[in-house]
Amino acid sequence: MNVQPLLIEGDWQLPRELVGTLRAEDPTTGEAIGPAFPIVGAADVEAALRAAVAVADELAATPPERIAAFLEAYADGIEADADTLVALAHAETALPKQPRLAAVELPRTTGQLRQAAKAVRSYAWTSPVIDTAAGLRSHHAPLSKPVLVFGPNNFPFAFNAIAGSDFASAIAARNPVIAKAHPSHLATSERLAQLALAALRKSGLPSASVQMLYHFDHEIGAKLAGDARLGAIGFTGSRAGGLALKAAADAAGIPAYVELSSVNPVFLLPGALAERGEALAQEFFASCTMGSGQFCTNPGVVIVPRDEAGDAFVAAATAHFANAAASVLFSRGVLDHLRQGIATLCAAGAEVLAGGEAAAPGYRHAPTLLSVDAAQFLRAPKALQTEAFGPASLLVRVDDVAQMAQVAAAFEGNLTGTLYSATNGSDEETWTRVAHALRPHVGRLIGNRMPTGVAVSPAMNHGGPYPSTGHPGFTAVGMPSAIRRFTALHCYDHVPDHQLPAELRDHNPGGVARCIDGCWCIDDLDQGAQHA
Repeated sequence: MNVQPLLIEGDWQLPRELVGTLRAEDPTTGEAIGPAFPIVGAADVEAALRAAVAVADELAATPPERIAAFLEAYADGIEADADTLVALAHAETALPKQPRLAAVELPRTTGQLRQAAKAVRSYAWTSPVIDTAAGLRSHHAPLSKPVLVFGPNNFPFAFNAIAGSDFASAIAARNPVIAKAHPSHLATSERLAQLALAALRKSGLPSASVQMLYHFDHEIGAKLAGDARLGAIGFTGSRAGGLALKAAADAAGIPAYVELSSVNPVFLLPGALAERGEALAQEFFASCTMGSGQFCTNPGVVIVPRDEAGDAFVAAATAHFANAAASVLFSRGVLDHLRQGIATLCAAGAEVLAGGEAAAPGYRHAPTLLSVDAAQFLRAPKALQTEAFGPASLLVRVDDVAQMAQVAAAFEGNLTGTLYSATNGSDEETWTRVAHALRPHVGRLIGNRMPTGVAVSPAMNHGGPYPSTGHPGFTAVGMPSAIRRFTALHCYDHVPDHQLPAELRDHNPGGVARCIDGCWCIDDLDQGAQHA
């Protein structure tokens, strides 16, 4: 049987244990496209893990300049091959070539790689701390173990297991990566892996620093996630899949950074609705249906006052949804999950205002708007926070500010929470009350913007309380913070200067920002502290 090779041990190899094959699908027709890719057994997984373990110490000791050179060469290679990559991703996901893939996501991906390279050169991710009186010095250091990365279905470039933020972060921390491609973009991932290997060879990193497997069954995945030879796991995807991997990793003491689900509540305060309700209805509809609603930051629940302005907003939003064409989803699995989510919301008391039906050909579903009374939401908050991943959202109608604050306090952990307020200041007291109730439940609090934009910035938090992620203190976007997920905190107690890592020695390599006796400074220890 002809199947595509795997990237293992620094080269392309045919599977050792082929247990099946899979092909990508055209979401617009549901038909299989492209070559057959291997579903592998335990032998191939073991080979990749063994090879990654073998180079972990060498990669951890690699000079930062070579790591940065790899990240930049990879970014250059992606840009040079942009037309091919965009065509592959478009065929496998049905996401538009322009602007989504070519002008937005691909530049975001290369930007992340270059930001990671910058953080490597500046040692920013290591956060060196020196206490001269106590004789202590500490920093974040490589795990000296492989990182297993699972890519999601909704970002063929920016979160791809072999090119996205988790990948860039793990490599920047000088850890080998074993990438698990997503079935929704097999050929795209293969091409990215080819470019990664070329950059790897150009920069001279160890041959097994980057490896990629296409697919294996859940039992093998759980066994791999619980293998003590792993250093950490990065996962973006379904709550069920992520929690299964996390359980296996937790049992073995392996950190698992999992992004699971989020409904990203949006609160429309009374003054904002009275001021610009029709514009907000259009903004909401555009955000909910962008990318067919297949974003982890999709506005899945919108809280609307029950008054004249709120009624007008609901009517306008309903019209937008009712008049919209069916959206193309990534796969049969996404379509089934969306239908199940809508059914769960309806069973819990929600009413469909527009949409609600699947459509042919391929994997299409009508943009769907639902509504429920706040009292019912508060009676069944868990069921009514079910993620309907796709172009769907639930309106929650509240009677007053007190009820709005109650709804805010009832939310599970989310990646984002948004409040729209009036420009004339009339919502100030309401904003304060609702924001206070909402703040503990969201990673990123947003003012007067829909949540679907995620800037690649050092100040970004793309994380949040459970169940949006498995840990509220870490972000999957933004260097250098994202890098620190895949590190170990190393402390040195009265260790001689010449035996310390470079950024902890008395002489400061290249003006690294270091916290010395409570002050951030950039000079050598014997020159006195100059603030960074």
